[in-house]
Amino acid sequence: MPRPTDLITRGSALTLALLLAACASRPPSSGPVPGGARPGSWPDRDGPDARPPPDLDKVPNAAPRVEAIRKGGPNKPYEVLGQRYDPVAEDRPMTERGLASWYGRKFHGKPTSSGEVYNMYAMTAAHATMPIPSYARVRNPANGREVIVRVNDRGPFHPGRVIDLSYTAALKLDLLRGVAPVEVERITYEDIRTGAWMRGRGPADAPTPLPEAPVYAAASPSGAPETTGTQALRRPSDTQADADSLDDKINRLSVAAAPGFWLQLGAFSRLDGAEQLRERLARELDWTAPLLAIFREKSLHRLQLGPFGSRDDARAAAQRLRLAAAIEPVLVERR
Repeated sequence: MPRPTDLITRGSALTLALLLAACASRPPSSGPVPGGARPGSWPDRDGPDARPPPDLDKVPNAAPRVEAIRKGGPNKPYEVLGQRYDPVAEDRPMTERGLASWYGRKFHGKPTSSGEVYNMYAMTAAHATMPIPSYARVRNPANGREVIVRVNDRGPFHPGRVIDLSYTAALKLDLLRGVAPVEVERITYEDIRTGAWMRGRGPADAPTPLPEAPVYAAASPSGAPETTGTQALRRPSDTQADADSLDDKINRLSVAAAPGFWLQLGAFSRLDGAEQLRERLARELDWTAPLLAIFREKSLHRLQLGPFGSRDDARAAAQRLRLAAAIEPVLVERR
């Protein structure tokens, strides 16, 4: 499938949102399609497979994890049919309201703008300017249904449309019958680190609280025993009154830690010790910056990196830290 980096758009950008198997859409007949493709070369029809897999409504949402935003590639500015698009290349909130469409079998198994293979039965989506990769919450206000998708493709390019969903994502939102209004919210690194993206989940979906007994052992600079906890500390805002006590700041900014695999890089009795290490690592190893968080657990401040979606991902990051910073991380699993 063509990529924006080659100034070629997906066929879905021109034929997507075919919300019935019999629907058809063609790009404008006048003017060349960027990249040299001929308008008539795009598929005329799209839709589901004749025999889609069963129980697609039970496919789980995409599980957000912190992934570095790619520099260049699918995040470079590009042009489609005379319209310039400037993808966001940084981690920041994005919210939109507009129309959603979906794309299916004509692009199933073909490369997306990210280079990943499109799977119409996975929980993915295309967006014209959201950073690739990203995770987004999509809500159908007509029925209150919500899904979490991974944005790994570009499009749609029809006026008024803000997102192009995979077949399964559209099915779960009950959007297969026509283009319909949706609300789209990008999930930020902070949302992922703190678990804020899980807002509104029912008790059955909530992460299991951490046990009170220790689940890992690591030496503390203060010599205090290691314990577990669930509060994460974000840096206080510069606008907060200097008169505020440290405890007030910590309590105001405490949030629940996201489940997953984390690497503990140090445990400190004083907050400034954890902050100094965090700032040094973010400065010297920029890839760690969006992954670093400080967790306040009783009398200790733990600097941790994560969350990672799998134990193998966490171990790979630990090896990078050993080689680059001579740090021996401790693997922590939060459930």
